[in-house]
Amino acid sequence: MNINGIILYSIMTMTSNSKILFTMTKKELVNAIAGEAGLSIKDAGKALNSFVTHLGKAMKKGHRIQLPGMGTFTVTKRSARVVRNPRTGAKLNVPAKKVVKFKAAPALNKGL
Repeated sequence: MNINGIILYSIMTMTSNSKILFTMTKKELVNAIAGEAGLSIKDAGKALNSFVTHLGKAMKKGHRIQLPGMGTFTVTKRSARVVRNPRTGAKLNVPAKKVVKFKAAPALNKGL
């Protein structure tokens, strides 16, 4: 895509049934929020940045965040395990860690 002499690239992937999927960039998301909510692009960007910042802070504290119509973010513990390097066959120890999981709401799944 070429806008005002600036070339913008979108990530494109092919699925097994030959559908083309595009990844929405942050800029595209900010523009969509601004248009839908009647905000300036600058204000929509601030709102998105604030949302991401506060979501990250809550996740670091281990909180569960539920967004009706979208889904639920939870933090779970993944136990330590031993894995095998497929190239060399060497065994590696992977330490325990916390991971963020997302479960889509039924309303979101219904629209897919």
